Amino acid sequence: MARTRVRIPSLLALSAAALLLTAACGNSDPSTVDAARPQDGKPSVVVTTTWEGAFAKAAGAEDIKVIVPQSVHHAPDYDPKPSDLAAVAKADFVLYAPFEPYAAKIKEAAGSKAKLVEVELDNDPTKVSAEVGRLAGLFGTAEAATQWKTGFDTEYAKLNQELQAGWPGGRSPSVVTQVFTAWSAKLAGATTVGTYGPEAVTPAQLAELAAKKPELVLDNAHMSTGTVLPDSGAKQVKIVNYPGEDLDLLSVYRNAAAELKKAMGAS
Repeated sequence: MARTRVRIPSLLALSAAALLLTAACGNSDPSTVDAARPQDGKPSVVVTTTWEGAFAKAAGAEDIKVIVPQSVHHAPDYDPKPSDLAAVAKADFVLYAPFEPYAAKIKEAAGSKAKLVEVELDNDPTKVSAEVGRLAGLFGTAEAATQWKTGFDTEYAKLNQELQAGWPGGRSPSVVTQVFTAWSAKLAGATTVGTYGPEAVTPAQLAELAAKKPELVLDNAHMSTGTVLPDSGAKQVKIVNYPGEDLDLLSVYRNAAAELKKAMGAS
């Protein structure tokens, strides 16, 4: 009996000491330790679509898992599978867009160590640079992001110059653009005379936009509602916002430039 009384307090003391040691280690320097950032500097990032994935890659992330397959034409229609949600639970960072209907499921599935990050999905170059820089700050990959942005700025300027050089008669084309493809008008240096969407164009909007006499209609390939201005003489161009499985954001700009060149040549 005497031994039992001695051993129990000893075990309790050891347990208490272990708890104190764990607490001390976990709070050694809260101002410099980011619980969501792994010590090897290579965060595990789960993204909802290739669009967020491209932003993450541009920011310097290497371990990226995309939930919505690139083959899904309209990403918001996708219903995450249990395996998708399991991957979310193991991530260091989870990137999503607030307009995605499955955002609530993603938030719920995120593990305790995961940092949930809303991403502003817009291919406007100024916004892209800002988001890539912000993500790099979270990932601890500022150097990689700076290098990417240097290449991005160079390529964007080149595409912009090529498009302006291809204006018919040297004149900036007038365009109507879907709200999520306005960036492509900027890339072309075009004159935007009207916007529409994301809802279908109403008869009143149709009349208003047609009266602007645009030469091009820049439609969102992922949210197309068909021919926007029928019988107006405007050529409709499909603009793709999402990159491919390689998560190369620059490919989106190159593809848009190619489509715009063809359209301007035929307009």
